[in-house]
Amino acid sequence: MKEKINNLCSKVQFLSGAWLKLIAITSMLIDHVNKALIYPNLTSNDGVLTVVSNLFDIIGRIAFPLFCFLLVEGYFKTRSRKKYLFNLLLFGVISEVPFDMFTTACFFNMNWNNVMFTLAFVLMTIWSIDILKEKMQKLPKVLWYFVSWIIIIIMCIAAIYLSLDYEHHAILIGYFFYLFHDVPLFAIPLGYASMYTQPWSLLGFGLTLTYNGERGKQNKMLNYWFYPAHLLTLGILRLYLGI
Repeated sequence: MKEKINNLCSKVQFLSGAWLKLIAITSMLIDHVNKALIYPNLTSNDGVLTVVSNLFDIIGRIAFPLFCFLLVEGYFKTRSRKKYLFNLLLFGVISEVPFDMFTTACFFNMNWNNVMFTLAFVLMTIWSIDILKEKMQKLPKVLWYFVSWIIIIIMCIAAIYLSLDYEHHAILIGYFFYLFHDVPLFAIPLGYASMYTQPWSLLGFGLTLTYNGERGKQNKMLNYWFYPAHLLTLGILRLYLGI
């Protein structure tokens, strides 16, 4: 069954991790431009602007499932998981003021924290579960699933309490991509159900099936720095325009 599904998926696997990252970044940028510059200017009489905003909303839903998928791929393929986690936390700190400027047009807001912290939480979650998997190899697998779900529940509550972007939805999506890493087709309906309030996210989940397993040519630091840089730019524009 697993082999047949993988053979079926292989027919559409033509995009590298670099291309998926580019698609995710482009989707995120479109979504953030919409939220920062178009949302505040929408009125009931803005027919064309509303259509553009709705289109940007649809495109913007592609990003997060791809980022979660690539995070899990990175977990399995990185040379140093500690460095991976450190970079996410570091850029979470760097991005927080730009994120607050972008979301609320102020310099600090504890009620909503940026997605770098969210991805760091997802990484910590699957890393903890993976360590347990190795340590509990000699025990019945059902025990590992049980303990895993305790960890998932704790991390979901923590994500909500810390006001992380995408909150518990991110933890669940990351877990399903980890759990079905070898058969991503199984992760899609479960991940999508975890994000049911954003139906167009199915576009992002669907694109994960096009991944060909190759990293592709990309600049890791450029990928990291783009996040705070574009948030800062949009935040400055919001402050300058007074919106």
